[in-house]
Amino acid sequence: MCGIIGIASNKPVSINIINSLKKLEYRGYDSAGLATLSENSINEKKCSGRVEELEKILFKTPSNGNIGIGHVRWATHGVPNIVNAHPHSSEQVSVVHNGIIENSDELKKELEAMGLKFKSQTDTEVVTLLITEALKKNKPLEAVFKTLKKLKGSFALGIIFKNFSNIIIGARRGSPLAVGYSKDENYIGSDSYALKSMTNKISYLDDGELCVLTKDQVSFYDQKLNKINKKIQLMSENEVLVDRGEFKYFMLKEIFEQPNTVKNCIDEYVDSLKKNINILNFPLDPKNINKIILIGCGTAYNSCLTAKYWFEELTDLDIEIDIASEFRYRNLKFNSNNLYIFVSQSGETADTAAALEICKKNRVKTCSIVNVIESTIARNSDWVLPIHAGTEIGVASTKAFLGQLTVLYILCLKLAYVRKNIEEKTYIEKISNLKKLPDAINKCIKSENNIQLMAKEFTSAKGSMFLGRGSSFPIALEGALKLKELSYLHAEGYPAGEMKHGPLALIEEGLPVIVIAPKDKYFEKTISNMQEVIARGGKILFITDNKKESINENIRLGLRVPYIDNFLSPLLLTLPLQLLAYHVALLKNCDVDKPRNLAKSVTVE
Repeated sequence: MCGIIGIASNKPVSINIINSLKKLEYRGYDSAGLATLSENSINEKKCSGRVEELEKILFKTPSNGNIGIGHVRWATHGVPNIVNAHPHSSEQVSVVHNGIIENSDELKKELEAMGLKFKSQTDTEVVTLLITEALKKNKPLEAVFKTLKKLKGSFALGIIFKNFSNIIIGARRGSPLAVGYSKDENYIGSDSYALKSMTNKISYLDDGELCVLTKDQVSFYDQKLNKINKKIQLMSENEVLVDRGEFKYFMLKEIFEQPNTVKNCIDEYVDSLKKNINILNFPLDPKNINKIILIGCGTAYNSCLTAKYWFEELTDLDIEIDIASEFRYRNLKFNSNNLYIFVSQSGETADTAAALEICKKNRVKTCSIVNVIESTIARNSDWVLPIHAGTEIGVASTKAFLGQLTVLYILCLKLAYVRKNIEEKTYIEKISNLKKLPDAINKCIKSENNIQLMAKEFTSAKGSMFLGRGSSFPIALEGALKLKELSYLHAEGYPAGEMKHGPLALIEEGLPVIVIAPKDKYFEKTISNMQEVIARGGKILFITDNKKESINENIRLGLRVPYIDNFLSPLLLTLPLQLLAYHVALLKNCDVDKPRNLAKSVTVE
């Protein structure tokens, strides 16, 4: 989940490396570092913590050089400190790495037996020393190539060399790596976002490929070291102004951007004049699809769970949900008439990308729902449905979740109509209701003051519980996940009907319990489950879209969101839970945008 950058230029690169690392910091912020080549030596600077600390070091002792690499770390092997920070350098070579070298212990023993000493506890230093040894008999490209053959696991690498001061070598297996082009300057980076301020021309390394950068050109090689050509793409978006504006945190800004996120999705896929959904180019004939398998991790998995209720209610399709990290290791039975849908904000989630690769090898049809259309998952899918959320900086996903839900619902409606599972009248009605969604989301956001009152109930709590039934159950899971991510409070999401099967033992006097109860077929049952919690001293925070339900004396705090129809309730009920997590985190003085131990893009297993 680390982020890497490399720049080969005709001018000093340290400032641009720092600026790129700031953009990559959502990938990890345990430590930061860079290395440049100047006067035939490797000049390395590192720090524990954020990029701003590295910037202070550079201000005091500038780092010259027209060739350089940089890194932000999310710790895997070795505690977060300066010693374990990247780059990892020897006298001859400096390396930055995103990924995990799975056989690092074995390789380390071999190198130590040769008399080599290690300075860190990282797996990456193994790569540095292997290349250093290989350079004794080989030129840089061959040395790197021979080293890669010894590595097991995943990696994106950026490498510079003391005695070859005009080149950077990049290599990829599993972890993403992009290449950017400009006049008198070329780049490698973990993603296109890191390169956007410098170029709009980009290529992507595929698994097993290498590249050699100078300031004037880029050469590409396949996994057998044959020279190859790569397609140059223009980025899909112009440079995005990443600015918090009037907001204290990016997360709050992104919550407030959700009406536009949903509107963009609707505008992309819905023809208002013809009252139709323009989802075309299905990889399978929609009428011949037997089953849909929805696959994701974390928040994306919760969006899949929500969509399952929609597909089962509106279509005759068999729906299966899987966690990507489990999917990739199961003994699966593939069917050519199944459609496998992969949901990922970044499009680089390692487990999800690996699950997609398994589907490709078994020659089944795939679809990706992503926010970054240049991503690995998007490029490797037969069919892509972008969510058009724009850049999301906050590590805890908000607007991407609503974008995923919106696209999944639109896809569900289209399939239901094409397969004749719903009548045209119902189809048109639901499209009309969908158009009301951005305004309703905006109204939910304006209830922020009431949510701040709810947040105070969590400041002294040792835990909490989120309850829902039907499509509200995945929303309960998402609400609990957000609270855990941002405030570090223990929180669990449960189907309300499961309380009697164990979780009720957790209820004690004053425990905050968030009950999500839209006016649907589960409403009365959910209220009954709520009463069971009240009887045992739970402090109820009640969220509904039912105008008729009174907030009685047994409910500590209540909140109503607008009602459009039952299928759209999950999107509206999500908003208070996002804001709740945000305000609890503020009260606990947590870093909202960069929660501890987490990273935005999970590119390691």
